[in-house]
Amino acid sequence: MDTWDDYKLILTLARERTLRATAEAMGVNHSTVSRRLAILGQRFGTPVFERTPDGYRPTDIGQDLVADAEQMDVIAMRGKRLSRTALSSVTGEVTVSIPNTVGQFLLLNELEAFSEQFPDIKLALHSSYQLVDLDKAEADIVIRGTHNPAEHLVGQRLFPYALSYYCRKGYLEATPPSERRWIVDPSFEGPPEWLERTPFPKAPVGLRVQDIILRHQAVLAGHGMARGACYMADAEPDLMRLPGAGIEQGFPLWVLTHPSLRNIPRIQATMRFLSNTLRKKKSLITGALGAPAGE
Repeated sequence: MDTWDDYKLILTLARERTLRATAEAMGVNHSTVSRRLAILGQRFGTPVFERTPDGYRPTDIGQDLVADAEQMDVIAMRGKRLSRTALSSVTGEVTVSIPNTVGQFLLLNELEAFSEQFPDIKLALHSSYQLVDLDKAEADIVIRGTHNPAEHLVGQRLFPYALSYYCRKGYLEATPPSERRWIVDPSFEGPPEWLERTPFPKAPVGLRVQDIILRHQAVLAGHGMARGACYMADAEPDLMRLPGAGIEQGFPLWVLTHPSLRNIPRIQATMRFLSNTLRKKKSLITGALGAPAGE
């Protein structure tokens, strides 16, 4: 085959199994994938993929091409990582993948200070709750809460974030016990297991909101009670922890990068800044800031 694009098509279809998913992954339309697949079949004189009830599967020749494409993908990703190491000074692009909540509630106000301190670093924040693949250079640095990050990644383990139970100030006084409601993630079937540990385990579920920030806003608007991260809720003057609510530990926060990037000055500078910023907010993140006196 003539181009990497052909191998990329074969590799993507082998992974995605459908023309539609392949088209979305490659940023093209469905008909383009179908047409290019037909051209490949004509070029080799035999189909490269066959359609089955479980999706598209490579034929014998297709399996050989997929194996070649996988090797080329590894080389391409290695080259992409190496290209990011070319600049030895504290300058260049740095992509950081962070959960949206961490970016909005813990880092957003510090970005101006970062720009002033490192004017030659072009920082790009990508918000996602999915763990990006640093081996494929999808980001340079990742911040995530996890107990088990990939063992080959390098960086800093900070401390676990804390969770507690919240409502808007005045909600309990204004809402009769029979009308109090919980706001939960709709992915739970029935009441979530943590409900039994709350000060109001008998209160029924009301709103079901998937997005964590939207749940936070719903509590802030007085629509009910919810379980939330302390670093989001304790800094809100209009929110309060439910009476008797303790804190529960979430996942430890990590600031991680790929081993091939660990000694690059701009990566080191960015990781150090992010880690120090989060450490300065340890009392907020771990729930100590909102703890009642005496705890």
